[in-house]
This record gives sequence, structure tokens and C-alpha cells, in this order.
Amino acid sequence: RRRPPSPSKMARNEEKSGNMFNKLIAEKQKALRGGDRERRPFIASECRDLNAADKWRQEILREIGKKVMEIQNAGLGEHRLRDLNDEINKLIREKSHWEKQILKLGGPNYVAQGGGGVGGDEKANDEMHKKGYKYFGAAKQLPGVKQLFETGKNNRTTRKTKHQINKTIDADYYGFRDEEDGVLLREEAVATKRMRGAKCEAFDLRKKIKADMGGGDEDDADPSSINRFVAHVPLPEKTQIEALVLEKKKKDLLAKYSSETLIQQQGAAREMLNKR
Repeated sequence: RRRPPSPSKMARNEEKSGNMFNKLIAEKQKALRGGDRERRPFIASECRDLNAADKWRQEILREIGKKVMEIQNAGLGEHRLRDLNDEINKLIREKSHWEKQILKLGGPNYVAQGGGGVGGDEKANDEMHKKGYKYFGAAKQLPGVKQLFETGKNNRTTRKTKHQINKTIDADYYGFRDEEDGVLLREEAVATKRMRGAKCEAFDLRKKIKADMGGGDEDDADPSSINRFVAHVPLPEKTQIEALVLEKKKKDLLAKYSSETLIQQQGAAREMLNKR
């Protein structure tokens, strides 16, 4: 007769079957998800595949949408709301990096197409926060953040159009009425008198310089020429220069081919004849 299995052995078989069943369920779930989940690259520029870059962008958008929905719950607490808001801003910056990389790889320009809020929250941010740190959901009601938005709304100034600016332009803008109050005319009279006096002083000084120099054109006289000294040196004529060059060449030839006694005799003969 066969002996019945021991209770310890039965428990062992049940554990094995349970483990195998769990493994089977885990494998099915993994197959439905598309196999092992690939980790997103930390730097977008490392990805060289356009389809992969677009896939990672879509994954970031899904994560942003989940967190934006979660941050709508004001009962999460201040710390959790601030952490969620930081994570959303970080994902938005990461999304912009992936969009730039997609554009480099030849894909669509998501940066130019992007409009409105993130994750369906079109009024998530004020105009003053479009290019900086953004607040979403219940994070806009946190202490300090609400006052920030109210201050931005109060300080907002509407920009006038070109037509509105032209409507306010009149003759005063072009200076046609500047002389009506008489202030400008008085200032011009004073400036004219001062400039005229300076011109008269300069004219008198040139006239004095002309008298000291003994004539000449008034306009050529310059105040700096009072202490100027001009030396007139007579220049030799061309024939005199040629004679000096010829005499120098003769002396060089005599010094080269004649003896000292001969040179002395020639010098004595020239002194007797009064020739140099």
C-alpha cells in the first residue's frame, strides 16, 4: 500500500505551484507592457533615433498629465504640493530638451506647435511666469504664491497700439510751440551773446598778431604763432654743389695715389698763389 504524503511535503508542493502561478501572471503582465521597460536616457542629446526620442517625449507628457491631475487635490499638504510642482517643472524642462533633440533629428517642431497649458490646465500660470517657474493646480493657493499672482495682476500694464500712440501726438511733440512761453528765446539770446563775444575776442587777437608780425593775411595769423621763430638759411646753388663734390673727389684721389711730401708741396704752392 502507498503511504499518504506527509503534510510538510504537501505544503512544499503548494508553495511551488503558487510561485509558478505568480511567475506566470508576472510574465503575462510584462508581455502586455511590451517586455522589460527600457530606462529613459538622462541626457536627450545622447539619443540618435527619432522614433525613440518621440517615444520618450510622449512618456514625459503622460507623466506630466498624471502629476497635474494629482496636484489638483488640495488635501495633499503643502510639502507634497510643492514637491509635485517641482517635479512637474522638472519634467517640463526635460520635455523641452527632448523637443529640441527631435528637431535636430529632423522631426516635427513641437516647440513652435506648443500652446496653452500643460496637461489640460490652460490657465495654470500668469503671463509673468511663462518663461520661468510655473505653478499648477492647488499649488497656486499656497502661502506666498497667491500673493505673487495678485501682485502680478495689479502691476500688469496694457501695451498701447500704434494708433493710440499717434492720437496723443500734437504740435508740442515736434517742438512747434516751444517759443510761446519765452523761456527758449531767453536762453538762445544768452547763448548767442556768449558765442558772439568769444568770436570777437578771437578776431581781436588775430588782428594783434598781424600787427606784431608786420602784415600778412588776418586769417593766416594764429595765436600759437606768437612765440614761433623762423630761421632763413641761404641754400647753395647747383653749380656750387657740383664744384664742392668735384673738389672732394680730387682730394680723395690725391690722398690715395700721392705721397705726403707731394701733398705738402702742392699746399705750399697754393698758399703762395692764394689758391684754396
